[in-house]
Amino acid sequence: MLRKLVLEIICLLFILLFAYTAASKFLDYENFRAVIGQSPIITRFAPALAIAVPVVEIIIALLLSIPPYRRLGLYASFAIMVLFTTYIIVLVTFAEKIPCSCGGVISRLSWTEHLYFNIFFVLLALLGMWLHTKQPNDPPVKNRFIHGLTN
Repeated sequence: MLRKLVLEIICLLFILLFAYTAASKFLDYENFRAVIGQSPIITRFAPALAIAVPVVEIIIALLLSIPPYRRLGLYASFAIMVLFTTYIIVLVTFAEKIPCSCGGVISRLSWTEHLYFNIFFVLLALLGMWLHTKQPNDPPVKNRFIHGLTN
């Protein structure tokens, strides 16, 4: 019972995080695109990433909100948070000018606070993956790559 409640809370936190940041990026799309265009690491990919990142965040939020796909959503949450955290570490380590392309109130965090925030969510995703056990109603996974990730 407690396991299920904690898992529900973790999923809800990720749904809120991804829905909020995706909406924020779409609502201020021009600014988001401009800021990621200033990034020394991803400049050439900025136009594609300006659409892809919030779309992926929405997809992950949807996966987490549909119980049979929750496991895949937790793995995707972990993966994207690791990517975001790695990006922050690389930026802070190697970049002179560090633009923040995060949405809403998250963009007001310092880079150190942002790093801690991301690490917290990486750990939360790990806890969610650990708590989630394969349910009988989980959809069968045909793709070997995804199958390897979810087993």
